[in-house]
Amino acid sequence: MGVPALIVAAGSGQRLGAGGPKALVGLRGRPLYSWSVDAFRKADSIDGIFVAVPPGQADLFTEPDIVTVEGGETRSHSVANGLRAITAGSSPELVVVHDAARPLVTPSLIDAAVAGLEADAGLDALIAAAPVTDTVKRVGHEGIVAETLDRSALVSVQTPQVFRVEMLRKALASGDLASATDDAALVEAAGGSVGVIEAPSGNIKVTVPSDLELAAFLLEKNQ
Repeated sequence: MGVPALIVAAGSGQRLGAGGPKALVGLRGRPLYSWSVDAFRKADSIDGIFVAVPPGQADLFTEPDIVTVEGGETRSHSVANGLRAITAGSSPELVVVHDAARPLVTPSLIDAAVAGLEADAGLDALIAAAPVTDTVKRVGHEGIVAETLDRSALVSVQTPQVFRVEMLRKALASGDLASATDDAALVEAAGGSVGVIEAPSGNIKVTVPSDLELAAFLLEKNQ
């Protein structure tokens, strides 16, 4: 059996200046979220695509063969809503969570992340991440550098993220959903073990208008 996927698409798009849901912003003539839907359709490991959407706006998400789920107050609330919908009629062992704001995700990355978690019984989650290339410093309250971190041990976390369903459910039930920035952090806080798979450099996140321009350029280059 394939693994269900949850694409989180309930963001407001405020920093993008979208004037509406970020996931519906146009990217090369299509809504942003549809590019991720395409990649998950093409991934061999995926069976069933759920999309967490802004409350009351499900009718705007018209990609075929998706199940829309009403999003929540925060990203992690949206994931919790999505997980409940996914497990309402089935009992999958794994689930993939992805941000609609990463339209250049590839089927091969999705399949590799799923395969990696399936192959390692010691992990509760496996997440896409990229090595940090900039020097990173920790700054104190007074604006004074307190420490320079060893970047060789640092990664920048991305999606897709693959979870064992029971651990993700436990993490969402016990975690601070209002302040969490990614679900892997909730799993870590719940005592889970999180592994990392390296993501390609093009797996960018669309946050500000210049990101949208870069995504359009990369999509055109890749086609």
